[in-house]
Amino acid sequence: MSRYLPLALMLAFFLLSFSAYVNSKAESKSEIYLKIKEYSPYYFEKSLSGLVIKSKSDKNFKEKPSNMQVFHRMDRLQKEWGKKHLKIENDNLIIYDDDKVLKTINLKDKKDLDFLHRFYGI
Repeated sequence: MSRYLPLALMLAFFLLSFSAYVNSKAESKSEIYLKIKEYSPYYFEKSLSGLVIKSKSDKNFKEKPSNMQVFHRMDRLQKEWGKKHLKIENDNLIIYDDDKVLKTINLKDKKDLDFLHRFYGI
């Protein structure tokens, strides 16, 4: 029994590490996400303790989620922003600021449209 203990501990450590890795991964994104991300106010800033989420529009906004949750929190912030500032009309994605249109992107692929529905809920 005791000679299998190190093997069992290594297997348990591997399974816990793999589980933590899978849970901390961000959602898969489409290419259109990179175009939208330019207009989003949220961005990462590196610090000694990891990544900090800041906002371009609110200088007082600063969040420091744990390293395991940082990408999930950024996704939630992006989704909240997208519901208020993104709109789909006639196969075009319109990115709004609070009072004006910032950019109009033509949606050529159905996968981009599916991504917008799945990720942003619009």
